[in-house]
Amino acid sequence: MLKTACIHPEIMRVLSLCGHGDKILIADGNYPLDSRTGTADKVFLGLTSGSPEVTQVLEVLSKVVNFEKAEVMVPGGDEPPIFSEFRDILGGMELSGLERFEFYDACCQPNVKLAISTGEKRIFANILLTVNVA
Repeated sequence: MLKTACIHPEIMRVLSLCGHGDKILIADGNYPLDSRTGTADKVFLGLTSGSPEVTQVLEVLSKVVNFEKAEVMVPGGDEPPIFSEFRDILGGMELSGLERFEFYDACCQPNVKLAISTGEKRIFANILLTVNVA
């Protein structure tokens, strides 16, 4: 039996194949995962509306993988409250903002290896993470 923060077999399989510079998307329940993630391996993790939350998945993955960069989809107005939660989980890491279609384009690049859909209902709760060295 695995004794690690993440025990999901498909997520662990893809994470084991990631190298420095590869990317992982954790998306909210509204994100068009199938059409806006290119060739990434897709995991539909959402169980019900609101569960799991993007922040719950991020907390687990941050215990398994080192990240060097985090990109978010920015709205036209005020910063969504979830962005401060992202920073807290990532140890104060700065978030790079991309407009909606720039974010979609970034998520379709070949270096996006894993895309995880959650049941998250909060707005702009999508985060694209760049894998760092071990």
